[in-house]
Amino acid sequence: MQQDLAFLFPGQGSQRIGMLADAHEAFADVREAFSEASEALGYDLWALVSAGEADTLNLTEYTQPALLTASVALWRAWLSAGGAMPSALAGHSLGEFSALCCAGVFSLADAVCLVRERGRFMQTAVPVGEGAMAAVIGLSDEDVVATCDRVAAQRSEVLQAVNFNSPGQVVVAGHAGAVEAAEEALKEAGAKRVMPLPVSAPFHTSLMTPAGERLSEVLDGIDMQAPAIPVVHNVNARTESDVAEIRALLVKQIAAPVLWTDCVGALRDAGASQFVECGAGKVLGGLLKRMDRSLGCAYLEQPDDLRAAAVA
Repeated sequence: MQQDLAFLFPGQGSQRIGMLADAHEAFADVREAFSEASEALGYDLWALVSAGEADTLNLTEYTQPALLTASVALWRAWLSAGGAMPSALAGHSLGEFSALCCAGVFSLADAVCLVRERGRFMQTAVPVGEGAMAAVIGLSDEDVVATCDRVAAQRSEVLQAVNFNSPGQVVVAGHAGAVEAAEEALKEAGAKRVMPLPVSAPFHTSLMTPAGERLSEVLDGIDMQAPAIPVVHNVNARTESDVAEIRALLVKQIAAPVLWTDCVGALRDAGASQFVECGAGKVLGGLLKRMDRSLGCAYLEQPDDLRAAAVA
């Protein structure tokens, strides 16, 4: 186990048609992971990822299994290539499930079915068009929270800061009207930009509480083990070894803010200075640079990058 090494697992937004195409061709581990997931899901996941319709892949119930499988596939390829075992893992929202799967908490087959249901529950918790999300750039966490609280109180609607992604980058979510009204208020408070996000549900707000209740029932039926590698959780930026508490944290996570800045801080405080983004894209590496440019980050999606990182 390499004490200064931590793995990061991306969440929704990193998916795209054609992701992992070269890795799928190059590594048997990647092909086998997608085959396992396809068998569990009852459809050809690789066909969707490699040559499907973007509109289908972007539906939450398909996005989540696809991204989780991509992360697990690259994790297996990393280990087969001789890559070092990291001292800790963390994942952004959906990525937390990927991290837990790689830590041995649940099998890939159980994990993809679990996040498929999670995606369905999240999408149906709020009717399409009634919720929204927006990214706020250039405003402190405290000012974002205070502005959201004020707008929510004025409108008697839900509006919350839900993703604390890096200093100066926070995502807000809630009722669509409240998010729209908040745009001007956030700019008046000093935000450089407020960008609506192309999602149809207000993830990680209290409006997701019914989805958490349904997810709890599914989790109760899944065999889970204590993690073999510590995983930092979104809800509290701490690790947990008790399976019952991990279940509770996953239920809470669906309607609670993602404390990503704190999660990375916890990894850094534990000694991590080298990071690997294990999944499609480079979103988390970009956030890492916004936090601390001295931190190194490698990426695994491309075969040459994976091989190079594994032997570094």
